[in-house]
Amino acid sequence: MTSTLDRATARATGSRGLTALAALALLLAAYRGFRMPGDWVATLEAVSVTDGFHRRFLVGTLLHPLAVVTGYAYWVFAVAAFAVLGALLTVLGLAFFRARYSGHRFLVVGWLLLPTGGFFFHDVGYFEQVLYLLLFAALWLLPRRPAVAAGLMTAAVLVHEIAALTVLPVFAVVLVRRFPWQRAAVLLAAPVTAELTVLAMPASNAGAADRLWTAMAGAGFAPRADALALFERTQSESWRLYSVTEVLVLLAPILVVVVTGFLTQRPDVLGAAAVAAPALLAFGGWDWARWGFLLVTNFALLLWLGPVRDFRPWPLIGAAVLLAHLPLPYFDGQHPRDLSWRQLTAFADQAFSTPADRGSRTVNTAPSSLCAASDPPCTSTFSRAIANPSPLPSVA
Repeated sequence: MTSTLDRATARATGSRGLTALAALALLLAAYRGFRMPGDWVATLEAVSVTDGFHRRFLVGTLLHPLAVVTGYAYWVFAVAAFAVLGALLTVLGLAFFRARYSGHRFLVVGWLLLPTGGFFFHDVGYFEQVLYLLLFAALWLLPRRPAVAAGLMTAAVLVHEIAALTVLPVFAVVLVRRFPWQRAAVLLAAPVTAELTVLAMPASNAGAADRLWTAMAGAGFAPRADALALFERTQSESWRLYSVTEVLVLLAPILVVVVTGFLTQRPDVLGAAAVAAPALLAFGGWDWARWGFLLVTNFALLLWLGPVRDFRPWPLIGAAVLLAHLPLPYFDGQHPRDLSWRQLTAFADQAFSTPADRGSRTVNTAPSSLCAASDPPCTSTFSRAIANPSPLPSVA
């Protein structure tokens, strides 16, 4: 009896210690990366199908009535972004406290302590947060309402087409594990069809970006012309703005670590492919740190969802050490806050300043190989801004 009581006490003490560590990891991640949503994401959240946009329109379409009534007020988009962030934190908390295995709890803590934790808070308002929220809802509904789950994944495609290389591969792995392949194919048919349709259509109607820019003239923040320019360029024009090879080289260390780390836990080729899928986003854009964040996130998520409950600790520790030393620079030349006294005292001013407080910005962080302003197609305002970004402060 005494031995049983001692073991139970030890487990309870260990559980409290791990909970305290998780709380500390969450606070540290929030401190390093928390900010108000940037004007880039606020601009993209205004994009709607009613304005003639055919991609990334679902969030903006839902917010459109309120945005129009308020004159595209910044708070409309900020509240929506923080609602999604709050929902994801709720999912993370539920996953931690309901985990049956300590290895899964350590997985949550590790993801928060790595650079991904701070990047998660810095990423507020970007559409991948909506994508993963829809994925978690779909996985929760899958056992009872598989058709509804497939519908949520179809909606994810309308949020952002990068769903094809982020959440859809994870959903496909879960489907293959749970259902016969014929049923899995049927459930994947709708989101795959939606993805192909979205990619086959022009990103927007002619003049849609200019009309939205005019409509947002009185907004409480400076809309980003470069964000709207995304809908007016072909993919080949985008490739002329940056080096795909350079982005792949920057992603390669993260890719090698997460795929190797996954395969050391379980020899699952399909799962490893889903872990690696975000690396292909290098062919879609230059946000290599963002793609690296998604690589590590899929790595942790697929380990969590896998059938093996007991992880091999040393390969995971090795992967975590390597990932901790691989940088994930923030957008717009910003970087994670350090623990210096200056950063601690300036935290509130930096974290809660709005785009209007900070003034206008330039563009997201881009590789140094971007074309010079004199090279085609770098004759647009968008391209000149990328080629000559203005200096920006630390996390704001």
